[in-house]
Amino acid sequence: MVPRIRHVLFDFDQVLARYRHERRIAHLADTAGCAHERVREVLFTSGLEAAYDSGLLDTATYLARLGDGIGAPVDEAHWIASRMAGSDAARDVLVHVEGLAPEITLGILTNNGGLMADAIPRILGPGCRRFEGRILCSGALQLRKPDPAVFRRALDRLGWQAGDTLFVDDSFANVQAARTLGIHADTVKDGRSLRRVLKRHGLA
Repeated sequence: MVPRIRHVLFDFDQVLARYRHERRIAHLADTAGCAHERVREVLFTSGLEAAYDSGLLDTATYLARLGDGIGAPVDEAHWIASRMAGSDAARDVLVHVEGLAPEITLGILTNNGGLMADAIPRILGPGCRRFEGRILCSGALQLRKPDPAVFRRALDRLGWQAGDTLFVDDSFANVQAARTLGIHADTVKDGRSLRRVLKRHGLA
């Protein structure tokens, strides 16, 4: 019997949008006038990005350390612009999102720091209207996928029940973690795979 799904929770990067580190790095490097490798070291090799995504740093501290590392100030506007430069809305996925029945409530759970809550609507544009008020970032929840506890926190924040919820992510590890809480979960990487998953759960 197909379960009755009332809510769909989406991963962001590589599901609702195509994200490329190198384009984001290039944007920051060009803005700061430094080498691409320096940006990569400061953001990723140092663990700065992972700390922010985990909620271990607040936004002001994160931006200050990023700016100090690359030798130029980085404010919220610059950060969002660089994230937009590295991200393209996945139109093949969003067409199926738009096609979901209006009574199905939608949300986003992404392994990103709090600034992504402001960047996501700009990346998705009109495609973000179904997610309004339900964009959850791991930094704000202070846990990252695939820790099962992050899904519990997300459901509590949204007021959803696990058995009524479908979660889709490009990472099978994250899908497995969601399933441990009784959430219906499947791997999705493009519009075609999302359509198959939605059909399997009686949503398309």
